[in-house]
Amino acid sequence: MVGLISKPDTRQKLEILSADAQYDLACACGTSKDTHRKASADGRWIYPVTLPNGGRSVLFKTLMSNVCNNDCKYCPLREQKDIRRCSLLPEETARTFLDYYERRKVHGLFLSSGMLGSPDATMDRLNATARLLRTKHAFRGYIHLKVIPGASDAAIEEAVSLASAVSLNIETPGEKNLAQLSSQKEYVRDIIEPIKLISRLTSRGSRYERTKQTTQFIVGAAGESDAEIVKYTWGLYDRLKMQRVYFSAYQKGLGDESIAGERAAPAEPRDILMREHRLYQVDFLFRKYGFSESDIFFDDMGRLSLTVDPKEAFAQRHPEMFPVNVNSASRLALLRVPGLGPVTVKRILQLRKEKRIRHIEEVGKVGVRLRKARKYLAFYTSGVPRKETGRATELW
Repeated sequence: MVGLISKPDTRQKLEILSADAQYDLACACGTSKDTHRKASADGRWIYPVTLPNGGRSVLFKTLMSNVCNNDCKYCPLREQKDIRRCSLLPEETARTFLDYYERRKVHGLFLSSGMLGSPDATMDRLNATARLLRTKHAFRGYIHLKVIPGASDAAIEEAVSLASAVSLNIETPGEKNLAQLSSQKEYVRDIIEPIKLISRLTSRGSRYERTKQTTQFIVGAAGESDAEIVKYTWGLYDRLKMQRVYFSAYQKGLGDESIAGERAAPAEPRDILMREHRLYQVDFLFRKYGFSESDIFFDDMGRLSLTVDPKEAFAQRHPEMFPVNVNSASRLALLRVPGLGPVTVKRILQLRKEKRIRHIEEVGKVGVRLRKARKYLAFYTSGVPRKETGRATELW
């Protein structure tokens, strides 16, 4: 049985569809109160997000339809669920977004949808909305379009031509894991090949090179290991030049209780959220710190540590690489030090041009991160190796 609304108006549909968009958490990650998704006063959803290029923005995010013919077991909107169903027309979506945009409530649009009919029929609605904004309303701002698995090459290319960024969710690492979640999708045909197509269409020197590509894993739904996710994440960056990979912890209780992830995911909600956080840390090590797949360590079951971050785990496994000499180490060597980030490393490199650094206090205020870094750093003065231990230095 499907819950239906008799002739809902645009506002009623938006209240339903914008709320249902909360289940698609890509771009909703954040470590502070200002970077998490939030509802606006009238019940529609706006998202402070980190964009694929690293910038920040506030997006209007909604589904065009919560009708879906797919059977993804992790999804509360799948066909088998008894929920209120409705759809927006392209004109309604464009008009409502522009109302928010013109009042400076948002800076861009994030548009997704359940699969309404067929992949191409759904893409036609998504693309039509973007086409209206670009042509009729001359909107030149940010538009992120979700690509529906199984869409044709032509539909995908049109989305790429209209959008600032596109994404097709990879969902889970590998065909075997996807089979745990859906009996309708074919992993290579519906997900991997379209992702490769987008990569070619947006590659450097191509016609659409300014369009960014992202994707998302649903973490914990299929009983997959962290090692599997990390392997695929590295491949997406290394071979397909993906701009961003996002991770969304599976929200237990929203999907089918029988899926593997209900048994395999950490029992405590805080653990699955920490698992998501660790994957984001690995992602950052790949994108910003010069790490590769072989630098990430797992336990015998392919899990990242929930108690030690992946950068410190690397340092603990490679004592021969530490301490790092603050006054002579390369940028990449400094970035390997737990507690040092790109901003602090840039500060160190600048300070080194001006003087010899003798103790950690010269680098900056010693908070949690610099206290962590202290034991992995050495300060060489007059040719004599010295290691930081508190405010004083000692022979190393």
